[in-house]
Amino acid sequence: MFATLAIIFIVSYLAFSLSAICGGGAGLMLIPVLGRILPVSQVPAALSIGTFISSASRIFAFFSKIRWDIVKWFVPAALPAVWLGAWLLKFVNPIYLELSMGLFLISNLFSLFKAKKEVKPGKKSNFKLLIIGFLAGFLSGLTGAVGLLFNKFYLQYGLSKEEIVATRAANEVLMHLLKIVLYTLFGLISIKVLSVGLTVAISALLSTWTMKWLLPKLSELFFKYLGYSAMVLSGFVMLSQSGQTILSQNKGNVSFTPIAEGIETKLQWQKSNFSIEFAYDDGFEYEQQIPFEELDSERMQIVLSQKKLADKIIIEEVYGIGTKSYEAYFFHNNQLSHQIDFN
Repeated sequence: MFATLAIIFIVSYLAFSLSAICGGGAGLMLIPVLGRILPVSQVPAALSIGTFISSASRIFAFFSKIRWDIVKWFVPAALPAVWLGAWLLKFVNPIYLELSMGLFLISNLFSLFKAKKEVKPGKKSNFKLLIIGFLAGFLSGLTGAVGLLFNKFYLQYGLSKEEIVATRAANEVLMHLLKIVLYTLFGLISIKVLSVGLTVAISALLSTWTMKWLLPKLSELFFKYLGYSAMVLSGFVMLSQSGQTILSQNKGNVSFTPIAEGIETKLQWQKSNFSIEFAYDDGFEYEQQIPFEELDSERMQIVLSQKKLADKIIIEEVYGIGTKSYEAYFFHNNQLSHQIDFN
């Protein structure tokens, strides 16, 4: 366990250091790492312990840079939404939300190429602040970390790099504290979660004081570029991690097989099997395995007439562009003996 905590400390320190430079996102970077150590439902609790300490230390370090005109609208909307997200965590698998968040973060790839362009501050709207606060609170309660999801909002609101770090911390410190209380009440904090969370917290505290002297030395352009880069990178990591978890939970498997004059992609999902075949001469075909009983009587007779010595038959429904046909595979002693195509 000590070796595991040491690895978490090092990874967390790097994540929170990069987070300070990028304007946030340590939590999103750590979700895939902690997801390999803790159950999915306990990852938000461990993250909240660390991010609460991180936010508190950043408030202390950058207090003069806090934009209170944003905080006073953001926080009141976020706090009740935190309760809703934390409560739903007992009933909803957050892995599907992480998949969506990964796709959203990857969409910032286009903003990365526009980072050199000057972004004009958006129109200041208190209603918009309430909406952003509510969404941030809800998603934070459900996943434990959403920092980078709303980083673009801070960048477009005209805040400097120090103001982003300070204002984000002020917006989130009460959310993280409330989450810790709620996760405890909902029984999601164990001794292991506490030990992991405190390890993340210590690394976050050390990172804040390291970054306090480094952040003023960075240009606004470099800060913005790193911010978008972190969003895209976190998106790919989350997409990969959540995709693998979803496939595992649903007994899914994806395979690619070269075939004559093309390639075949097979997807197994729970008890269903699907495949997409591309042939250079015939184009794309979609194939789905179906029960023998779904065939009509005429097609059943076609298959049974070709059964011979087969002890197992697999039927696939094949869709091409404007066409529909069937394939039957006959097995004897678990070996493919022959195959037929029919309409």
